Amino acid sequence: MPTTQQYVPEAIDLSGNQYTVEQSGKDKNMRPEYEARDVAGDTIFSSTYRMYQKKDEFRFVDTDGNDIFTVKASGTWDIAGDHLLTDSHTGEDLVVLENDFSLFQDTWRIRDPDDGSLLAEISSRGGLVTVGRKILPLGQWIGHQYEITDSEGDSIGAIESDFAIFDEYEITLNNTSPVPTEPIVIGTVVIDGIQAN
Repeated sequence: MPTTQQYVPEAIDLSGNQYTVEQSGKDKNMRPEYEARDVAGDTIFSSTYRMYQKKDEFRFVDTDGNDIFTVKASGTWDIAGDHLLTDSHTGEDLVVLENDFSLFQDTWRIRDPDDGSLLAEISSRGGLVTVGRKILPLGQWIGHQYEITDSEGDSIGAIESDFAIFDEYEITLNNTSPVPTEPIVIGTVVIDGIQAN
């Protein structure tokens, strides 16, 4: 039987239930940069979205700049498709982030990389807001909300942002959630990177 720990990168351990993910700016090559922080404001990891590679890739590093894990698209320019989370220390594939592209709703599923079983689903709330973010000239600045559900469809938390030039998401999870926290926090970076860029 799968354990929660098997879906967690070796170098991080997120035991809380509140986190912040922020697009902190762009690097010298104009690639989006992200930072994740805990409730105390301490940085957990940072990431750069390398969207100009043959395959989209997110490289995640710790506060010392050491590689801790990556997320890579399964195909070239993979707006809708699979993104594989791999532990940089062990080389193990941990979860698949699966995206169903839709104009009216963003739906991402976190799956076991071996058997494809569903661990959690992250879905946008509000069709008009989702459409506005995608088609309006400044739509990417509109705040967004996602609901997080477990494999049974029960709500286990939310991801919320306000109107801002650079997206900043507040992640809140239920204390009793059986879903591993790490893929959800990492997934928030990937979702914003893919959907906003």
